[in-house]
Amino acid sequence: MQQTVEKRSRTKRWLLSYPRALPLAIFGLIAAITVLSVFAIERGEAEGAAAQLNARATAISSALERRSNASSAYLRAGAALLSTMDEVPADEFSRFVSELRLDSGYRGAEGIGWAQAVRPDEVEAFNALLAGQGLGATQLYPVFDGAQSIAVPVTFLQPDTERNRRALGFDMYSEPNRRAAMQEAEASARPVATEKVVLRQEGNGEAPGFLIYMPVFEAGPSGRRLKGFIYSPFSAQDFLQSALELEDAGVYGVQLYSDDPDAHSGSLMASTFEGEMPRARTVQQDVSIAENSFALVVSERQRPVLSGLSMATMIFGLLVGGLLLLVMRILTQQAQEDEASLRWFEEQASIRNSLTRELNHRVKNTLANVLSIITLTRRRADNVEDFADALDGRIRALSATHDLLTQSDWGATPVRAVIDAELLPYAHSADHQVDLQGPDVELAPNDALSLGLAVHELATNAAKYGALSQPGGNVSVHWERVSEERLEIEWLERGGPPVKMKRKRGFGTDLIERIVAHELRHPVQLDFEEAGVRCLLTIPIRTRSEFQMRAQREAATKLT
Repeated sequence: MQQTVEKRSRTKRWLLSYPRALPLAIFGLIAAITVLSVFAIERGEAEGAAAQLNARATAISSALERRSNASSAYLRAGAALLSTMDEVPADEFSRFVSELRLDSGYRGAEGIGWAQAVRPDEVEAFNALLAGQGLGATQLYPVFDGAQSIAVPVTFLQPDTERNRRALGFDMYSEPNRRAAMQEAEASARPVATEKVVLRQEGNGEAPGFLIYMPVFEAGPSGRRLKGFIYSPFSAQDFLQSALELEDAGVYGVQLYSDDPDAHSGSLMASTFEGEMPRARTVQQDVSIAENSFALVVSERQRPVLSGLSMATMIFGLLVGGLLLLVMRILTQQAQEDEASLRWFEEQASIRNSLTRELNHRVKNTLANVLSIITLTRRRADNVEDFADALDGRIRALSATHDLLTQSDWGATPVRAVIDAELLPYAHSADHQVDLQGPDVELAPNDALSLGLAVHELATNAAKYGALSQPGGNVSVHWERVSEERLEIEWLERGGPPVKMKRKRGFGTDLIERIVAHELRHPVQLDFEEAGVRCLLTIPIRTRSEFQMRAQREAATKLT
């Protein structure tokens, strides 16, 4: 139990010592944990996405190679058949192609064609062969100029469509890319693909494509001799789409290049999207198509800045952090309020103790004054009635001053207020004049009580025997501050009956010269001049008492 209380006390001290830093630190900690969690989630998803991207790129690359290998296999079979024939008639070639039982898309190819090797002395015979197919004025082009040893024009191309007929007669050996692939195929006796070209079937179009050539040989005087090439033209876009029928690209973008895409910007052959696609991540793989290397680029489409799980984690973390910040703020405010309440209770307890001590002190002083007044009054009274009258007036004087002190919470009391309270019965009379002058000075409670008793005795004496006892009398009370610690008050009577020089010493004189002088700690000068009584009081200007300082602290606490 004690450990729990100490732990709570330590926590409360932390809350009070760092009312803003501690909630912000907790919020920052939750935010940091959230950011790290989001980072881990994003990293995991990025690694998973990269693995999926690599797997998809590998699958598409394999599909492209399978398509090209299938076409190469058909070309090999065709080359084996055509090499056994002395001549390659159109009907025999058409039957061969139909017997291959190719699918309707020719596996992404435009078809299968035959291009025989034509020497310079065989041009007329070739043109006659083309004319015999009933295709009009088709003949070998461009014109054989003898700069090259042979021409390899398109002889047959199946399926026999209007689109494919555009290529008949075209000397493919005259174009550098096609010639390089044919020369490599002749040298290796294997199917070889060209670089990026535009097929003759496109007419004036610019759709890129490529061709795969397989050489066909025949017996010659010095061994084998090139008879021609069986080949397949491919539209790159159709070829890519046919491969994607085997391996769907899904959400990824796929591009096929004839060269390194970074080294040659014009090497793009086919793409599954139009224009530039915003890419988050790409994978490039080499694809071998008939002894030629192509570049396959598979791109992940631009993803949002954060995934759904990361966004949910971020929102949840911020909500938890905000909630904890609010809770800590409430706890901090509660701790501050508890601390303020504790200080207030301590202050109230201190006030009650001070009030108790002050009240005890005041009561004792008041009772001592009352006892002194009763004792001296009894000594000077000739009968009970005089004793009662004198005692009543003096007790009332004490009561009036006590009222002033009560109104000021027993704090400092202005000099003018004390004098006004005692001279109030005489201030508004038309028979005499009361003149009060002096600066605003405040007295301590004990000094105010003593001053009140002295003024009461002086006023009572003036009302009975002095300036206030007949019309035309004048009483002036002037005070001035002679130093920072002392105040002098002068009581002066004029216009009253002449003062008897031989008189009986009364209680008022004793009260002023003994009790008041003792309480004020300064002698009192009391002169009974013939023109009137003159009394000079010296009163200390005390520093504010502990009781008044307590009142100021309480007021300051209320303001805050």
